Amino acid sequence: MSIGLLAVLLALLVLAQGSLFRRCALKRLTYQRDFSARAVFAGDTVELVEVIRNRKLLPLPWLRVESRMSNALVFGGTQTDADEASTVSGNPGFAYHQSAFTMGAYTQVTRRHKVTAAKRGVYAARTVSLTCGDLFGTAAAQRQMDVGAELIVYPRPLDEKALQLPSSRFQGELAVRRWIASDPFVVNGIRPYQPGDQRRDVHWAATARTGSLQVKAHGHTADPNLLVVLNVQLHDSQWANLMEYEQAGIETAISYAAALCLHALHAGIRTGFAANAPIVEQGGPTVLMPRGGAGRDRELLEALARLRIIRVRAIHTFLDDFSGATGLDIVVLSAYTNRLLEERVKALRRAGNSVTVYWPGGEAGT
Repeated sequence: MSIGLLAVLLALLVLAQGSLFRRCALKRLTYQRDFSARAVFAGDTVELVEVIRNRKLLPLPWLRVESRMSNALVFGGTQTDADEASTVSGNPGFAYHQSAFTMGAYTQVTRRHKVTAAKRGVYAARTVSLTCGDLFGTAAAQRQMDVGAELIVYPRPLDEKALQLPSSRFQGELAVRRWIASDPFVVNGIRPYQPGDQRRDVHWAATARTGSLQVKAHGHTADPNLLVVLNVQLHDSQWANLMEYEQAGIETAISYAAALCLHALHAGIRTGFAANAPIVEQGGPTVLMPRGGAGRDRELLEALARLRIIRVRAIHTFLDDFSGATGLDIVVLSAYTNRLLEERVKALRRAGNSVTVYWPGGEAGT
């Protein structure tokens, strides 16, 4: 056989196998991806499990799997049952993960990646690109898939020792087992006035008798309702998004809100959360009114995980939405106070609510 004819036959063989791989390489090739847990707290480690199956007689000389994920998901070690080469490269905000390996006929590859959730949020790992090539690298077949993998990362609650609110409003430290709210219809005695007491509670006869301002000491209801309200503005002139370097304080407040809500729920208190920020793109303010029951902790944590740090309404106008509420213990987490906010707080108190404006690390004002 002449060299020329051999070359022609070799070329035809290369073309034939290239055509075969283009048409068949991705057939009966399946890919699955999921996280080992639906939700974790920030800082926890979870497994990202990938399963690739080649359910046909045709082996795959090489297969490349590529995906893009947020760089808040930090990859650690990878366990696999096949030889492979993996790389992770980064761009601002995202990490690109790429693996390449071979697959024989009727084989399965399972890969388990250790992934650390670095920060609060909801992260999708849905889109993956599969590329298969022939023996000589002359042809390739590619497919993009949506596998629907998503990880919810709850804010890591602050330690309960950090839960220190003004005792004048909450009758003691939050470290006690049960939060108790004052009942205006039960009077247990008289005590000296403390900042934050309501004018309607002043006992004028006792004040005249003692020469110093005295107020009624109320008993406590066994049916408290806590509403944590977060203001995502750092100052009253701020609009829309915060710069990334400005968000650290808000993230701390979100972790504080998580700890406060969990502590109250574990004490048997109906708890809610609200914020002048959305949990979905182009959404309105977040409002989950107080309630208890099974699964309430997960519901609140998921809302906190999904919360976007985007101011959609000024905090004082947002508080107007609760003007008809009564009997609530309201904690407003705000980095500032101003005249408009103080007016809304006073109106809520007149309606029969206890209200504290607070900022983690120090009291914000009223």
